Amino acid sequence: MSTINSVLGPLDTAELGFTLPHEHVVVTSAGIPQVYPEFVDREASIDRAIADLKQAYADGVRTIVDLTTFDLGRDVRLLEQVSRDSGVQIICATGTWRDIPRVFWSATPDVIAPLYVREIEEGIEGTGIRAAIIKVANDTGGVTPESEVVLRAAARAQKATGVPISTHTFAQERVGLEQVRIFEDEGVNLGRVYIGHSNDSTDEDYLLALLDKGVWLGLDRYPGGRHPGTPMWEERTEILNKLIDRGYADRIMLSHDWGVTMGTFSTEMEQARLDYNPDGYSFIPRRVLSRLRELGVTEDMINRMVVENPRRFLEGG
Repeated sequence: MSTINSVLGPLDTAELGFTLPHEHVVVTSAGIPQVYPEFVDREASIDRAIADLKQAYADGVRTIVDLTTFDLGRDVRLLEQVSRDSGVQIICATGTWRDIPRVFWSATPDVIAPLYVREIEEGIEGTGIRAAIIKVANDTGGVTPESEVVLRAAARAQKATGVPISTHTFAQERVGLEQVRIFEDEGVNLGRVYIGHSNDSTDEDYLLALLDKGVWLGLDRYPGGRHPGTPMWEERTEILNKLIDRGYADRIMLSHDWGVTMGTFSTEMEQARLDYNPDGYSFIPRRVLSRLRELGVTEDMINRMVVENPRRFLEGG
C-alpha cells in the first residue's frame, strides 16, 4: 500500500476502508467565514458534523473525501477538528469549483497550476494540511472559456504531483465527455480522473462512453431527485445494477454529495434536503447497499465499489 494526505496527516491507504469519495462538511463561499462569520454558525456545524459522522462510522463509513474548494468556503481547520472528534478520516481538496475568481479568467493554466501544486505539496493557508485531490467543476453550458483555463491548470497540477482529479459535471448535457476531451488534450492519465455526478443521467450510452474512456465513474448523488428531471434513488440504483451486470463494478464509486451545512441553499431548499434524506452520510450503507443485495449484487462487488475502488483511485493503482 501507499500513503496519502488526510487532514490529520499521512494516512496509509490500507486504512481507508469504506470511503465516500464526493462529500462536503460545510459549504459557503470564499471569504464568508472570515468576513461574515455570523452567516454560518461554525460551532453548531462542527457539532452536527461530528455527530453525523459518528453515526456514519457506526454504519461502516471510515473515510470521506471533502471536495470543498476555497470558492466553496473551504475551512481545513474545521475539517481537522471534525475528523479528530468523529473518528472518520477526511481527505481535503485543492482546485476550483464553479465560482471561478475573476482574476483567474484572464490567467493562464501555467499561472494557476502552481497554486494547486503548493496546496498539495506544502499545505493550505499556512496550516500544513495538504490536499490529496484536485476538484474542478463544469455545469450547464459545459466548459466555458474561463473554466477551460481551470481544467487545464488542474491537468498540469495533476501531472506535476500525481494526485487524482475529481469533477463536478452536468450529466444531462454530457459535460463529462467535454472534460475528458480536455484532459486527453493535456495528456492526463484518465485512470487518475473521476467524473462526478454521473448518476444524474439515465443515459446509459453516455455512462458507457465515459467508462470506455477509462475514467472512474462517480455515481455520487444519492439519494438524488434534488434537481429537476433527475432520477430518484431507486432508478439510480437500477442503472448502477445494470452497469455492474455489464462488468464495470471495478470502475464505479458511490457517494452522496452531502454536507451538514449547505450555505448555498435557501432555507426552504435546506429543509427539503434534510426531509428527503434524514440518513445523511448513512444513506448509501443503509439503503443503497441493501437494495443492491436485494438485486443480487454480491458482497465482493459491493466491497469493490466502496472500499477497493476508492483506495485504488486515491493511491493511483
